[in-house]
Amino acid sequence: MSLQLRDYQDATLAALRQGFAEGKRAQILYAPTGAGKTEMAIALLNATRGKGNKAAMLLDRIILCDQTSERLEKYHIPHGVLQSGHWRYRPYESIQVCSAQTLEKRGSFPGLNLLIVDECHTTRQQTIDFIKNNPEVRVIGLTATPFTKGLAHIYDNIVNTITTKELVDQKVLMPLRVFIAKEIDMTGAKKVAGEWSQAEASKRGMQITGNIVEEWIRKTNEIFGGPRKTIVFCSGVEHGADLAAQFAAEGYNFVSVSYRDDDQFKRDVIEDFARPDTEIHGLIATDILTKGFDVPDVMIGVSARPFSKSLSSHIQQMGRIMRRADNKEFAVWLDHSGNYLRFQEDWEAVYHNGVDVLDDGKEKAKKEKTDDEKKQSKCPACGHLWPGGSDTCLHCGHVRERQNKVSSIPGVLEELEGMASRDNKQAFWAMCQWYVKYRGWSSGRAAHCYKDKFGVWPRGLADSVASPDIAFDKFVKSRLIAYLKGKGK
Repeated sequence: MSLQLRDYQDATLAALRQGFAEGKRAQILYAPTGAGKTEMAIALLNATRGKGNKAAMLLDRIILCDQTSERLEKYHIPHGVLQSGHWRYRPYESIQVCSAQTLEKRGSFPGLNLLIVDECHTTRQQTIDFIKNNPEVRVIGLTATPFTKGLAHIYDNIVNTITTKELVDQKVLMPLRVFIAKEIDMTGAKKVAGEWSQAEASKRGMQITGNIVEEWIRKTNEIFGGPRKTIVFCSGVEHGADLAAQFAAEGYNFVSVSYRDDDQFKRDVIEDFARPDTEIHGLIATDILTKGFDVPDVMIGVSARPFSKSLSSHIQQMGRIMRRADNKEFAVWLDHSGNYLRFQEDWEAVYHNGVDVLDDGKEKAKKEKTDDEKKQSKCPACGHLWPGGSDTCLHCGHVRERQNKVSSIPGVLEELEGMASRDNKQAFWAMCQWYVKYRGWSSGRAAHCYKDKFGVWPRGLADSVASPDIAFDKFVKSRLIAYLKGKGK
């Protein structure tokens, strides 16, 4: 099979080459999970080989090295796997696939022209040192979540030519239907380096294991008429084992995998699960399934590991169920962690705009929504996340009492079901800008009006101007009346 790239993939490689031509030595190739970063990397490796130069791809797990080697073999591209005892150990080949641990042991890579670092948001000090100590080597980092502190000090450019929304629109990725289920309560939970302790998250997750299993059974039957391939992101090893046992008690075959299992077992389980006729209903893991897991026909994702600040992990997890497959029109996300609401604003920004700036600041813990805000975020009848600007549930048709929201415009409903409409927010902000331009509002007042409407400050929106509609004028008037009442006038 020959390697054929999509138009946006060709555009991405062209942008990387332009970056090198402009003197950028270490660049990040950003693309959403499922956009084909591995294929783009293989094209770069092969192009380097075609020029008589040496290239290597660095991965942080041995199992990922084998998967990448299999992909190269699929396209009949000669290469070696730089690992002692590996059956494909061929140090003379121009393309080498190796683990980060192998590079750390070697300490050098003589004659290397191009280094591709997979999942470059997972930074390892030895890899950073190699990049900085070998200025003659061009470097490309691959990631769907370039948010790690310090990336801007390692890479001097980021290339982003396609967004998640565009891939959903093109049906390269599938939209999500999000359900907010019974949440793991992390109130007062111990944190380590700003993130909730995995041991405590696992303990608290086990308290609602029955709810997780019950909700999965209900939704998989309600939506699909029976079990569909599922991956569950649990809070820890014990939580995973408890979930597997309770699924089994209900007659479902869920396999829990963790760092305690050897690589061969994990490889065999994932290969079995990937088969169309597998008897495994679902896999359960903490973070193993967030890297190199490529089973497109997974239909359901269950989020049962709360994150306080790790937007990267949240996006990586959702990306595992958004891959395209035959007869797959959408994927279902069952949120027991609270992560979807916790990271909703950031996720929407990434979904619509991608990432074009490397932030060297720390990831900040997200402010928790109040119980009332959480209640208002989901349909009381089925738990589906309310679409922005609509009072009718997209899943069950339940109609809630009018909340004085802007009515949705026919034909502009978000492809990503369950996510607040970015178009509605942009339209509201443009009407705020009209008041700034023609009614003498300050920019601060416009921002406060937006926050009154959506509960968050405006972010990543264009300062375009649009004439206010009746609903907007009514909202402004209602806020003014509330303000005056508060002042006792």
